[in-house]
Amino acid sequence: MSLASHLDELQRKHGDIERELTDAMNHPSVDDLEIVNLKRRKLAIKDEIEKLKGSPTTH
Repeated sequence: MSLASHLDELQRKHGDIERELTDAMNHPSVDDLEIVNLKRRKLAIKDEIEKLKGSPTTH
């Protein structure tokens, strides 16, 4: 998988989690722990995106 396609996939996942998080926060029946887990996953993906964007293209 190329770096660009990997970044695209991570950005897609980040957006998916963002939508899932927004939906979860709009439903009072959702457990706070689930919201925390979604935020952690979103942050981990964002960190991975930033790390890949800052890395040299030769791997």
